[in-house]
Amino acid sequence: MKASGLAAAVLCSTLAALPASAQTPTQSIELRSFSYTPATLHLAAGKPVTLAFVNRSGGSHDFTAKAFFAHSRMVGSSVPGGEIELKGGQSRSITLIPAAGRYKVHCGHFMHKQFGMTGEIIVQ
Repeated sequence: MKASGLAAAVLCSTLAALPASAQTPTQSIELRSFSYTPATLHLAAGKPVTLAFVNRSGGSHDFTAKAFFAHSRMVGSSVPGGEIELKGGQSRSITLIPAAGRYKVHCGHFMHKQFGMTGEIIVQ
């Protein structure tokens, strides 16, 4: 097993052994037609968090944050290309450990960024 895979396995088993009150917190993110709610995410550096994405619109949208996902340690999942793609009404959750920094987010679909589908992730 590669070192990164071993680290993820150890982290997953450690998280599973924690009492329910100490389990990984969840941050919900809604994708709507040309906006994210919340538009700014505040996360704690080095602390596991589950991001729960829900597309509340009828059409497809994505959550593109290449630098954020590249600098985060993924726990049991991956985000190819640094984007979460969701069809209308679809949802997906991922768990990660974010690195400190400020990261830009946008929807990569044609003209969605220009229509205001942008955001920021602040990790301190």
